[in-house]
Amino acid sequence: MKNQENQNQPAERKIYLKDLHQWVPVSKTDYDNYYRDINAYRRRQQEHGRCVCPANKRYLCDMDCSCCHFHKGGDELSLDYTISDEDGNEKSWLDDLEDDTPSIQSVLEDRELLNALHARLDKLDPDGRLICELIMQGCPERTAAEKLGLSRNTYVYRRDKLLTLLREALRDYI
Repeated sequence: MKNQENQNQPAERKIYLKDLHQWVPVSKTDYDNYYRDINAYRRRQQEHGRCVCPANKRYLCDMDCSCCHFHKGGDELSLDYTISDEDGNEKSWLDDLEDDTPSIQSVLEDRELLNALHARLDKLDPDGRLICELIMQGCPERTAAEKLGLSRNTYVYRRDKLLTLLREALRDYI
């Protein structure tokens, strides 16, 4: 009879707190919620050969693989990994990546364009400068026209005229 009573009792669940080095009793719901993400993450890592945590040490898993001594390289490959073609030439994956850093020439051209634009903006009348500032702020046409005390059509006409003037002045750079 005593054996049956033990089987009807809910199993006591515990969570190991790694930082405190102690076990904490919790309900089944809390236990399931705590370990759901951890178990899914650990299984995914094991499928890729990056986690070799034995079953009796799974309670130590906190999904911080960078400092876990059960973490392995698995199927991760480095960009320095080389492959050989049929001619025997070795090529690393890093060779196939595009270099997205701008060239010195393009940086100098951009700086020259920016300096010319600033010089041209300094020569504008106050309304023209304000129109440029409103464009840079992404202000809608109606709102910009209201700020300038103009009708929307007048604002659009002046804006287009100003942009044409700036394009003409900077045509050597664009």
